[in-house]
Amino acid sequence: MKRKLAWLVAAVFAWWTLNGLAVGAQWMLMRDANGAAVPAWHAIPTSLVGAWGWAPLTLGLVWLAFRHPIRSGGIGRGLLLHGAAVAAIVLVRAVYIYSLDPVFHWYEQPPAFSQVLLQSVWNNLFQAWLFVGVAHALYFAARAAERERQAVQLQAQLTDARLAALSSQLNPHFLFNALNSIAELVHRDPDAADGMIVGLSALLRNSLESATSQQVPLEEELRLLGYYLDIEKIRLGERLRVEWSVAPAAREALVPPLLLQPLVENAVRHGISRRLGPGTIRVLAACEGGGLCLEVHDDGAGQSAGGGFGIGLGTTRQRLQALYGEQGTLELLASPQGTVARLLLPLRTRRQKAA
Repeated sequence: MKRKLAWLVAAVFAWWTLNGLAVGAQWMLMRDANGAAVPAWHAIPTSLVGAWGWAPLTLGLVWLAFRHPIRSGGIGRGLLLHGAAVAAIVLVRAVYIYSLDPVFHWYEQPPAFSQVLLQSVWNNLFQAWLFVGVAHALYFAARAAERERQAVQLQAQLTDARLAALSSQLNPHFLFNALNSIAELVHRDPDAADGMIVGLSALLRNSLESATSQQVPLEEELRLLGYYLDIEKIRLGERLRVEWSVAPAAREALVPPLLLQPLVENAVRHGISRRLGPGTIRVLAACEGGGLCLEVHDDGAGQSAGGGFGIGLGTTRQRLQALYGEQGTLELLASPQGTVARLLLPLRTRRQKAA
């Protein structure tokens, strides 16, 4: 606020300085009553003093416009206040010129105050109302900028709240599924169940550390996904194989936390778990055409391409919409070997975000 005020004061004084110099230069081209040219040493200081007297009055009009603007619901009151301010300015300018005329000689002969006041009405009435209009233009421009800033802030807050709500829906969904997997083993294979609990503890601890961010590096997301797959490997044993193909440039890309886990969970549930023999999940990440492509392949029966989205996949699609709009997509595609879940995101890194 102080910086804006300083800029306003500097702009007003700069304006009236340029105005004074222009009037002084014009005055130098004129002749006095004796036909002599007006010298620069007299024309420039005299015109500058006359112009600078307007600077505090202009600032006063700006202050009044911001404090008591002429707007709907108070037009009469606003016009009355600004009309009184304009009348005061006409009077103040008359007193200013009349008081300093013995020093700067704006008039060839010492004038009567009534003469100066009449001249002030002629010179300053329209000009004062003109600056009332300029002051209101500044006021309404500032209000529009503030409304735009608030709208952007509210939109960001709405997006954050929506993402937080989606995450709060996703995390219990994942937790319940993991606990169900542990429950399947707790009586049949206590050692494996114990290993799953340790893995789940590590996964939850690390996921909570990233819960405060709406986006994390892909490398961190892959680390969390590894914890989840370790849990599933304990449950499924030799029936689950995992292959990774991650481009080095993609590891720094920012993605929403727990983005890939619902896709892998979907592949395990609808693909690998339905196979009698071993199955493979492939996780791929690559940078393509300025975007980030993430794919989860499974070689099971899967679900039909473009099929319905459950809680996990539906929530993932909503998160992408909230963060990236039309630039973030999630598709389920059929392949000869099973099903492919493909994510396309804008390629963003922490360096780009900081810039």
